[in-house]
Amino acid sequence: MALRVWVARNNDTLRSIADQNHVSIDHLMTLNPSIEHLDQNIAGKLVNLPFLSESDMRQAATPPTCPQSSEYIDNWIPLTPLETMAEEEYDVLIVGTGAGGGTMLWRLCEQWRNSGKRIGIIERGSIVMPTHGRNLPMMNRTRLEQYYRYISDPLQGSFPEFIGAREVICLGGRTVFWDLVSSRLDLSLIPEWPVPIDEMETYYAMAERIMNVTQEYAKDSSLTENLLNRLQQGGFPESRYMPIAADLQPTKFGVVHSDVFFSSFSLLAKASFLRPFDLAINARAVQVLVDQGRATGVKVMSPDKSSYTLKAKTVVLSASTYETPRLLLHSGIEGEAIGHYMTNQVFMLAPGKVSRRDFTDIPGTLAILITATPEKPYQIRLIGPSGFDWYPSAEEKPFLEDLEILLLCFGMIAPRYENGVSLNPNRIDEYGVPEIEVVFSFSDEEQAEIQKMLGTVNQISSATDIIFGEACLVPTGDLHHTSGTCRMGNDPSTSVTDPYGQVHGISGLYVADNSVLPFIGSGNPTLTTVALAIRTADHIVTLT
Repeated sequence: MALRVWVARNNDTLRSIADQNHVSIDHLMTLNPSIEHLDQNIAGKLVNLPFLSESDMRQAATPPTCPQSSEYIDNWIPLTPLETMAEEEYDVLIVGTGAGGGTMLWRLCEQWRNSGKRIGIIERGSIVMPTHGRNLPMMNRTRLEQYYRYISDPLQGSFPEFIGAREVICLGGRTVFWDLVSSRLDLSLIPEWPVPIDEMETYYAMAERIMNVTQEYAKDSSLTENLLNRLQQGGFPESRYMPIAADLQPTKFGVVHSDVFFSSFSLLAKASFLRPFDLAINARAVQVLVDQGRATGVKVMSPDKSSYTLKAKTVVLSASTYETPRLLLHSGIEGEAIGHYMTNQVFMLAPGKVSRRDFTDIPGTLAILITATPEKPYQIRLIGPSGFDWYPSAEEKPFLEDLEILLLCFGMIAPRYENGVSLNPNRIDEYGVPEIEVVFSFSDEEQAEIQKMLGTVNQISSATDIIFGEACLVPTGDLHHTSGTCRMGNDPSTSVTDPYGQVHGISGLYVADNSVLPFIGSGNPTLTTVALAIRTADHIVTLT
């Protein structure tokens, strides 16, 4: 009989070897007379095994099939039907998933991670992207701008005074397209800011951490370093690296850093790993429900026009600078300032070119911020070259003799009562909600400021050797910095909410989006909106 040889491992015995090889113990003892006991540790010994025929092997037992789970999810982000949400009473219900709504959700989930609190959040739109557009490997600047035009819609009622305004109605809101510049507002240039400066510093720092704001995005780039030196030595000492909301950490140790550029999805992801919450999309809020001066919930409609009542002890509106006042006004909530004091910024572009010869073979990316000063109360950005201040790794960067630079200038627009939105009773949407009407104009002072901005462009040209072409004003409303229609403050006659975002006279009703900002000066409002939303969430937690 043909034999096989088995080298015994540590703790092997004839009994265990027989079990492993499906051989009878008696047969194994006969083949190995030198081994005295069945349960003797025979580590290192040679053990004779019978050679198994094909028929023997077919009879041998095989391992069982690994168990497989039958559970599944029907979307990459957990969604809850409105029918299910209508059966709950939420401690907090958030309307809108943009920067303010996403921040509110994350902070409440963090603060209440071990509690039994119920949190719900609804979004009027659907899912168009799973992340900021810049994180998609096939998206460059041109494609992202074109896709934005496809996804967004012209703001109804904005013609002709706010002709460039568009709405982005989708999960994540405008944060899936925003430009990521995350500068703090210079509160010293903003009169009567309603939140103590030391508190703002604390919440700005929190916002910068969760948004991964960095000064390192273009640091050491030849293009940035060289032009930054020219600016600082040429009369613009306030020039600095542009702060960008970008996670620059590499993927390592199994920790994937694929969510490079910040959006509300970054916060939805953080929240989802902290504790459960309910999220419904395609859920149009049409009315805030109030009983005896206290918010009790929101009336919501689905695309098929089914109506649902979502009950809540606290309601947070984060629907946008246009939609939040629209919802308040349609709900019959009174307030002299609702929809008024809308502000944005004068937005001017100037294309330019600079010779490549003054930079290294790989000039890199340009990202410089020139902050506002009392003498020049407008913010300026320099980005480039051409469309390559960011671009996907799959795209090749062309070699150019002259590097194309773009200057962006943002001038302050003072909040004025007459600028704002109101309901148009003659134009009703498919959900029965009146469309808005926009009133907006520049003051004489702002028109004069535009001329100063043009003079500053010439000064920058002299300091940097950038040759700028003809500057142009972007159509009003096209800049996504619109704010102020539900501004916070202490005086109910000139503000909609108190300094914590609670609507004057309505307990349990809060606003957390750009609309609460009473003035934005010349900076991007997103970082400030996130900071204030964290503060409002902390305030809600202390009350419940």
